[in-house]
Amino acid sequence: MRSVSIIGAGLTKFGEHWSMSFRELVAEAGKNALESAKIEGKSIEAIYGGCMASGRFIGQEHIGALIADQLGLNPIPATRLEAACASGGVALRTGYLAVASEAYDIVAVGGIEKMTEVSTELAGFALGGAGDQETELFHGATFPSLYALMARKHMREFGTTEEQMAECAVKNHKHAMNNPNAQFHKEVTVQEVMQSGYVASPLKLLDCSPLTDGAAVVILCETEKAKKLCENPVEIIASAQASDSLALTGRKSLTEMTATKIAAKQAFEQAKTETKKISFAEVHDCFTIAEIMAIEDLGFFKKGEGGKATEI
Repeated sequence: MRSVSIIGAGLTKFGEHWSMSFRELVAEAGKNALESAKIEGKSIEAIYGGCMASGRFIGQEHIGALIADQLGLNPIPATRLEAACASGGVALRTGYLAVASEAYDIVAVGGIEKMTEVSTELAGFALGGAGDQETELFHGATFPSLYALMARKHMREFGTTEEQMAECAVKNHKHAMNNPNAQFHKEVTVQEVMQSGYVASPLKLLDCSPLTDGAAVVILCETEKAKKLCENPVEIIASAQASDSLALTGRKSLTEMTATKIAAKQAFEQAKTETKKISFAEVHDCFTIAEIMAIEDLGFFKKGEGGKATEI
């Protein structure tokens, strides 16, 4: 397996883009990535695009072909990857493996969603399809309610509090102030999170991620070639993926994500490092309880201590 590096990145601002289409979001992120990498589109040999539910949100499937066409990159292969909230991550991993295996030298990978053109009800139904449709969504269990079940179990087993979950939102809104592309630029307090109204108890509005439109693209390149194209290529030293039961009823525990634990173990082994050597981590926070469980399952804190670790 060859070493793979990132030589460029581009993204759009995230938010409600009423004046931009799905195609335009793809084009803006792709253009920004190519400019960042200082290469031309003709250098790209393949495209991997992550997108969860474009059929539900905008009535458009087959977006691999759409992306290649929109970016003027036909006839290179373009593939759509879908893995719910991990769609962009799986696209990155697939592109990484394509370059590492010597299938290609330079590829573009990215993620795109346009979610705000349908009603909240339809959006909730579309997102609910990331769970088990037959045993969960069919019975009305949308994602907020599923994560609420996990939160309740975590609170009962480990004493995690709603205030500790609120601290996650406070921290993330604070960090967003330094990101010009973030959807919201407004700091919040624990009190504001606590008073934001329940969506699915114990999760409140500000414990939940918003619907959004946006896209992000990175350019991957074989590392030796990357060093000739870029002053400071960023080498990818590990990538791992695992799966677990889709339905909560099939999981051995409601308070841990087994797939995360397995993938983390594999990634740390690949990188020949350990958690105590990591100085920065960016984890998935679709709901505040998800961040708490992630930092535990990644090994940064013992199970049950993630809530306490969030306290500021």
